Amino acid sequence: MATNCKDYDFLQIEPHWQSFWEKTKAFKAENGSAKPKYYVLDMFPYPSGSGLHIGHPEGYTATDILARYKRARGFNVLHPIGWDAFGLPAEQHAVKTGTHPAANTQNNIVNFRRQIKALGFSYDWDREVDTTDPKYFRWTQWIFLQLFKKGLAYVDERPVWWCPELRTVLANEEIVDGKSEVGGFPVERRNLRQWVLRITAYAEQLIDGLKDVDWPDSTKRMQEAWIGRSEGAEVHFALENAALRDLKIFTTRPDTLFGCTYMVVAPEHPLVAGLTTPAQRDAVEAYRKQAAGKSDLDRTDLAKDKSGVFSGSYAINPVNHERVPVWIAEYVLMGYGTGAIMAVPAHDERDHEFAVRYQLPIIRVIEAADKSEALPYVGDGTVVNSPGYDGLSWPEAKKKITAALAARGIGKGTVNYKLRDWLFSRQRYWGEPFPIVWVNEADYQRATALRPDLPKQPVTFAEKGVTHYALPLPDAALPLVLPDVQSYLPSGTGESALANETAWLEIWFNISTGASLPATQPQPAGDAWVRARRETNTMPQWAGSCWYYLRYLDPQNASAIASPEALKYWGVPDLYVGGAEHAVLHLLYARFWHKVLFDLGIVPQAEPFKKLFHQGIILGEDGVKMSKSRGNVVNPDDIIRAYGTDSLRLYLMFLGPLEAMKPWNTKGIEGVHRFLKKIWRECLTEEGAVNPRIAASGTLTPETEKLLHETIKKVGDDIEGLRFNTAISQMMILMNAVQKEPAVPRAAMLDVLRLLAPFAPHVAEELWARLGETGSVMAAGWPVFAAEKLVASTITIVIQVNGKHRGEVSVDAGIGEAELVALALAQPKVLPHVIGKPVKRTIYIKGRIVNLLV
Repeated sequence: MATNCKDYDFLQIEPHWQSFWEKTKAFKAENGSAKPKYYVLDMFPYPSGSGLHIGHPEGYTATDILARYKRARGFNVLHPIGWDAFGLPAEQHAVKTGTHPAANTQNNIVNFRRQIKALGFSYDWDREVDTTDPKYFRWTQWIFLQLFKKGLAYVDERPVWWCPELRTVLANEEIVDGKSEVGGFPVERRNLRQWVLRITAYAEQLIDGLKDVDWPDSTKRMQEAWIGRSEGAEVHFALENAALRDLKIFTTRPDTLFGCTYMVVAPEHPLVAGLTTPAQRDAVEAYRKQAAGKSDLDRTDLAKDKSGVFSGSYAINPVNHERVPVWIAEYVLMGYGTGAIMAVPAHDERDHEFAVRYQLPIIRVIEAADKSEALPYVGDGTVVNSPGYDGLSWPEAKKKITAALAARGIGKGTVNYKLRDWLFSRQRYWGEPFPIVWVNEADYQRATALRPDLPKQPVTFAEKGVTHYALPLPDAALPLVLPDVQSYLPSGTGESALANETAWLEIWFNISTGASLPATQPQPAGDAWVRARRETNTMPQWAGSCWYYLRYLDPQNASAIASPEALKYWGVPDLYVGGAEHAVLHLLYARFWHKVLFDLGIVPQAEPFKKLFHQGIILGEDGVKMSKSRGNVVNPDDIIRAYGTDSLRLYLMFLGPLEAMKPWNTKGIEGVHRFLKKIWRECLTEEGAVNPRIAASGTLTPETEKLLHETIKKVGDDIEGLRFNTAISQMMILMNAVQKEPAVPRAAMLDVLRLLAPFAPHVAEELWARLGETGSVMAAGWPVFAAEKLVASTITIVIQVNGKHRGEVSVDAGIGEAELVALALAQPKVLPHVIGKPVKRTIYIKGRIVNLLV
C-alpha cells in the first residue's frame, strides 16, 4: 500500500517501504529453491563507533542493484550481511572506559544496522551473522581444530612486533612507519610464543588456483608476488670454522656462483654468534640491536642505503673454492629462504651497491650480447669467467651447475616461496579463545589412548625446562567463551588479560568430554581428569572473516558450518565486492582456509570466490581520502535527510565507473534528485492523482518506442557488467524523450518504473502502487525488449559525388541499391553535379553511404 503524500516526500515514502519489505520478508532467500540461484556478497564491515561514512554504501549499493535485478529476472538471490566484530578498537575502548567490549560492539552494530536499513539494501536479515556471537565463533574454533589436527597449526618462538602501549603483538601489515596502525604508537622487536598456521604448505595451490577465478589481474599479480614462487637451487657453503655447520643459501641464479664475492646473513640468523669473531663482536652486537628496531619493509626498502657489518668469518665457494667473507646485513630477512644469501655484485643492483660501499670484489660472470661493460648487468647473456661453463647461455649453465652440485651432495634444485607462515595469535582479550589446553607429557600420553583425533605430531613448547603439550578441546565442548575479567589490560608479561583470570586459566580438564573445573577444587574422580592450563592468546580478527561467506548459507545450523545440501545448492559467491586493500590479507587467508576445508571434503569447491570486483574509493570534496582529521568525512545520514536514500543511491552510482576513484560533491546530487522528481511528475499531478498524460492504451512515437527498447536492453546489460553510471545516463535520456511525448502509454511508464526499481527502489515502489498496480514492483519481473524494435525502420544515407559530400536522404531501411541510386540522382542538391555526366560506377556502403562516380 502506498503513502498518501501529494509530492515527492522521500522522508515519508522511504521508511514506509523499508517497513513493508521488513514485515513481508521481501528479500528472504530459500535454500533449495527450484529457481536458478545467485549469491552476491559484500565484504562485511567492521562496526566501528563512528558508523558508516559515504564511502561504505558505494559497493553495497552496487551489489544491491544487482541483487534486485537478478530477483526481477527470476533468480533465487542470496544477498546477506553481517559484522566482522572482533577487533582492537573495541578493546581499546574497554580499557579506557571499563565497558565490556561486547557491549560497545553491540551498540555499534545497532547503529550500523540502522544506517544500512535506511539505505534500502535488500539483505536477508534472517541470515545476519556476528563473528563475536558464540554460536558463530564456535565454528571458527572448530575450523582451527581441523587445521590443528591436520598438522597445519603449531607454536613457535617468533620475533614479533610488540607495541608496549597496546600491549599486543602486531603483524607487519599493522605497522606504518615504525608505529602501530591503530593509535600510532612506537613498536619494538620481541620474541614471544605464537600460534602459527602453515599457509606455506598451500603455497603452490594458492598460486595455481588463481587461474580458475575471475579476478582483477592486478589482484592476481599482488597475490602471486606475495606468495613469491622462485625456482632455483639450495647451495651449501662450507665455513672455514669447521666447528660450524654449512651455511645454506637459496639462489634463483646458480649460474652466477663464480661471481659470488661475499655472503650475507640476517642479523637474526642462528649462526651469527658462531660466525662472529672476538674482534668483531662489539660491532656485530651494536648492528643487530639497531636492525631490531626496524620493520621488514624498512629493512628491504630498495631506496634506502644498504648497511652491514663484517662477521670476521669466511665461507668457501663450492664451485671455485675461493674464500668468501661473511657479512651481516639487515636487508636479508630470516623469514625468507634460509636467512642467508650469496652476493653477486656484478649482476644484482642491491649487492652491487653494498659491494661498492664496502669495497668488496666485483666479478662479471654474465656477458651481454653487445659486450656492454656497464655493471651491474641484470639481463640475458652468456656465461663468462666460469671455468667449465664459459660460453653457455645462463639457463643452460643454471641447469648444469645445479646438477653438478647435486652430484657432489652440496646442493639441489628446489622451489622457494616468499610467503611466510601466518602468525595467528594476538595478546588480546577481545578475540576468539583458542580451544586448546596445555598439559604435561604424561597426561598427553594418557590422552592419546582416549582421543583418536589428536594430530600425529604433538604440538609442544618448552618453558623453564618443562615441555608443555597442546590438547584440543573435543568438538562437544565448543564454543569456548571468554570469561569476564577484572581488567582488559594485557598482562605485562606479553600475555593477554586472560592470564590474570586464574579461575578460568588453571583448571582440571576432562580429556574425553572437555568439561572443566577450577584447579582450586579437589581433583575429580576418574582417569580422564588432568591438570591443565588454558591458552591465553586469542585469534586475530582475520579468523572470523576467513569463512563467513559459508555461514550465510545455513546460519542457524547447530551441527555443522552449513548442511551439505546448502553447500551444494549455494556453493560460493557468484560475485564478491570489496576493497582492493584486502588483496593479500583477507583474500589470501580465506583462500587458504577454504582449500583446507575442500581437502577435508567439507566444501565442494576449491576456491571461495569465483568473481571478484573492487569498487573505487570515494574521496572527500577536497579530492583527498576521507578522514576525521581532515574534516572531510560525509555522513550518509545527513545526505538522506536532505535528498533521500534513492537520490544518494543513484548519485553514488552516477559519479563514475564503479571501479574508479572519484571525489564526492554534495551539489552534484541535486541533478539526480531532479531526475527522480521528473519521474514523479510524469506519473502524478500536484494533487497526487495519476497524471492524465498516462493513457490506458496507445503507443509511443516510433523514435521513443525504439529508445525504450534500447534502454531496456542497455540497462540490463549495464547492470550485468556493473556499469551503473551508463545505465542511469540511458534512463535519463529515455525520460527526456518521454517528456516530449503527447501522451505516455501506461505500459511504457510501468516499464520505466521496473527499470528504475533496482536503483531507486523506494520511489519505484511508491509510484507503482500509486498507478494502481497490486503487489511489489519487484514481483513484476524485468521488462522485455523486442529485438525487432531495436532495428530502425528508416535510415539516413549520405550521398557523395566523386567522393565529395553532396547531400543526405532518409530512406526505408530495406531499400535496394538500384532504388537508392535513382533516388540519390533525383535529389536537388545532387542534380547540378550529375546533369550531363553519365554515372560510370556506384559504391554503396550498406546503410551508410552511396558514392556516385561520374
